[in-house]
Amino acid sequence: MNLSIWDIMGPAFFECLILVGIHSYLGLHVIRRKVIFVDLALAQIAALGTTVGFLFGIMPGTQGAYWFSLTFAIIGAAVFSVSRIRHEKIPQEAVIGLVYAIAAAVAILVIDKAPHGAEHIKELLTGSILWVKWGTIETAAIVYALVGVFHFIFRDKFILISEHPEKAYEQGLSIRFWDFLFYVSFGIVITHSVGTAGVLLVFVFLVVPAITSMMITDVLWKQLVIGWSMGLFVTVIGLYISYVADLPSGPTVVAFYGLVLTLVAVGLYLFKAQKKSKAFVNVAIGIGVTLLVAFGIIVMGRAFKKSQLKNHTQKTEAVFNDTAFSKIKKLNGTDLQKYLAGFNNTDSLFGFFNTSNDKYQKFQIAQRLVNVNLKEGVKAMLSLLKDSSLPFVNQEIADEIKKLTHLSFSYDPLGSKEQNLKAIKKIERWLRTNE
Repeated sequence: MNLSIWDIMGPAFFECLILVGIHSYLGLHVIRRKVIFVDLALAQIAALGTTVGFLFGIMPGTQGAYWFSLTFAIIGAAVFSVSRIRHEKIPQEAVIGLVYAIAAAVAILVIDKAPHGAEHIKELLTGSILWVKWGTIETAAIVYALVGVFHFIFRDKFILISEHPEKAYEQGLSIRFWDFLFYVSFGIVITHSVGTAGVLLVFVFLVVPAITSMMITDVLWKQLVIGWSMGLFVTVIGLYISYVADLPSGPTVVAFYGLVLTLVAVGLYLFKAQKKSKAFVNVAIGIGVTLLVAFGIIVMGRAFKKSQLKNHTQKTEAVFNDTAFSKIKKLNGTDLQKYLAGFNNTDSLFGFFNTSNDKYQKFQIAQRLVNVNLKEGVKAMLSLLKDSSLPFVNQEIADEIKKLTHLSFSYDPLGSKEQNLKAIKKIERWLRTNE
């Protein structure tokens, strides 16, 4: 079956649209409250909840994991609402940063006690918007709509607290109570969005449209229109670029957001400058310095790459001079697995993999490589999948990749060449997304 661009990118497009809708609005509140990194902190706290749930055998992505995550997000909302003080000596942003660091540290400690749990938690934090399902999008749309209605009903109080906190205190509003409601609604949104889009993309959806619109106007409804329009434009173009250039969708949209924000900032600087000629000279100097720095980085990178390649070659040669390879050539099956268990060096295992002529033996070496380095192991399996013409070996490789990534790439060793080529491209995209 031939998949169109809509079949592949359609779900990601709609997920981005609903994310833009709610996050552009919340971002305006976040910037006005000067708590820019609150979404990162809440996302980390929600991830901690999922991690704790994993200790009880609750797999990420399940209903139980969601409620664990949401419970921890509500606890975070309570902490942030209590930490706001009228005459503060310590900025609330400092408290948010501290909470983020503590939540991240505790999550690492919990992961250490949960065998094989790190990969599941990493999936939660990085997200994979390209694989989002329509059912997930529908659920998120309903939840975000309910949060939107809630904010619309109590918009006067939320806007007053965000824009004029002193007036809110003078009117006798319970700031901590309304802050708690704000952060709870925010946590609900974060709990839903981070799982599919990842922390990075969610943060950009929250901050960039708000920053852009606030640079242009001070009127709230105009800011919303500008933020939503920008989100629509960036989402469409960013996803299209990722499809055409075969790039990871999330990072491509994030990078394009950064580019658009830069262009808008430069454009506004030139437009508002009293001395246009001086402004153009400053922009030209900025571009020149940027290009010079980029050139310096390229030169430095090539120099280090050449040095690293030389060291890598020496290590690889040392492997082949050893008697280990001659012994490996004689082993297979369980004996080979036992022998490979003594190797924890990626270079050594790749040396064995690249020199072996036995497809099934290469597969066993790749399996050992997975235990040492997951991404490198999947890369080795993918290269074997491209080269091997043995259906039974390809089937085992495809099953192993599915088990390791928890994703089905629709690879069928007996299927058409075109279908399997698309499956291979999906695996390559997963590798780039998880780098």
